[in-house]
Amino acid sequence: MAGPIKVTINGETKELPGPMSVAELVEHLGLKSGRVAVELNREVVPKSRHSELQVTDGAVLEIVQAVGGG
Repeated sequence: MAGPIKVTINGETKELPGPMSVAELVEHLGLKSGRVAVELNREVVPKSRHSELQVTDGAVLEIVQAVGGG
């Protein structure tokens, strides 16, 4: 099993337990998957690919969570 990795999320360096899919990362961060937009290494990741694309050491992500209101 791979060891911890370092990634940058919204400009902040974070350590993760190891490589994981975008979907696993969203869950790991405690976000609701249906309400987030993810960019991985400057490429927007369609929700349909969250389970297949891997976040690896050195990845740069921007994650935006939709907030409802009225």
